[in-house]
Amino acid sequence: MCRNASLFLLQRLKGSVSGDARDFNNMETRTVMKFFFLQSKAPKKIHAILTEALGEHAPSYSTVKNWVAQFKCGDFSTCDASCPGRPKTVNNPESIEQTHKLILEDRRITAKSVAEHLTRVGWIHHS
Repeated sequence: MCRNASLFLLQRLKGSVSGDARDFNNMETRTVMKFFFLQSKAPKKIHAILTEALGEHAPSYSTVKNWVAQFKCGDFSTCDASCPGRPKTVNNPESIEQTHKLILEDRRITAKSVAEHLTRVGWIHHS
């Protein structure tokens, strides 16, 4: 049964490889890694199986090892973690003028002091 499931997953993974571009879904690859991890296979064995199935398009051994370590810690999610992206920044003439005024008053002021002052007066917000 497990052997058949393994073959099905590998065929599914190979089947998701489209043409020469080999544009396969990383989530499918991670799901196969998770399946083999749950079968108590070592990262080297998992990497060997994926290399046999995907050839040069298989994930690196270090990638397989990192995902297996994540599974061992109890995190069985195969999705990418969301990335918050770049923080929102807003430049308005008033905050620029306030900063310029602070620097002209004391040329030895530090960037940290300027940030603290602008936070106090409400020009900078930490979310």
